[in-house]
Amino acid sequence: MGMAENLAFILGCGDIGLKVAALEQAAGRRVLALARSEAAASRLSGAGIETVAGDLDRADTLRGLPVGASVWYYFAPPPPQGEGDPRLAGLLAGPLPRRLVYISTSGVYGDCGGAWVDEDWPVNPRSDRARRRAAAESCLRAWAGARGVDAVVLRVPGIYGPGRLPEERIRRGVPVVREEESPWSNRIHADDLAQACFLAARRGRAGGVYNASDGNPSTMTDYFFQVADHLGLPRPPTIAMEEARRVLGPGILSFLEESKRLDNRRMLRELGVVLRYPDLAGGLAAGLDNQLCV
Repeated sequence: MGMAENLAFILGCGDIGLKVAALEQAAGRRVLALARSEAAASRLSGAGIETVAGDLDRADTLRGLPVGASVWYYFAPPPPQGEGDPRLAGLLAGPLPRRLVYISTSGVYGDCGGAWVDEDWPVNPRSDRARRRAAAESCLRAWAGARGVDAVVLRVPGIYGPGRLPEERIRRGVPVVREEESPWSNRIHADDLAQACFLAARRGRAGGVYNASDGNPSTMTDYFFQVADHLGLPRPPTIAMEEARRVLGPGILSFLEESKRLDNRRMLRELGVVLRYPDLAGGLAAGLDNQLCV
């Protein structure tokens, strides 16, 4: 595909990708997205998005990508196993965009003991999934530096919004850690994350890293309590951390063993993000639907 300056290309076009696509379309840009299947292509076409056939797990299918696009948005996660992100590494061996916006995770900071964490905090991932993201960030930085491409990284905590509430878990009565032992957690509404991505494509510094958070952390237990109250459900039972380590699964425990409060001032200052939902209460009050999200 030839040069196409006023074009955005999305890889991993799920919920956030669709929201970013709508923002780009409203700004007058043509939007393309990578589609792995006919079903994905049909879904994207229904949103007015042109599709490029390809599979991030098969580098031989990643030909004919839009080289001269104004921006590539890379929203695809790493594979669920392994140490790095071969999907991203394989992609970077191909054609060049001018700018790439990458969604990473705030999990790359690891456990920070509840401290306020800005983007200069050392990376120290503890979970396998966070290690894969940290490796992907490192790969992206090296590639961008060597090939002269502007890369911008957003470190994202928990995303909530329509279809992204833990209703099923609350209905099942899965316990949470009692408030006084619960770690700090962070979040951002899906609409605000889409805005941050859109603005990162325009205002983010080359090589810049931004904490994409609402800046109002609360304990993980408070999060579940607020969601339960919003849905009109009983609050989940509370247990001590010692018991949680015995009865909760490793996935949940990996979140309980990390505590941090994300400083989002760089995102607000440099990207100019104006949060529609600067705290959880406001986001919930805006009227979320009751679709399930575990």
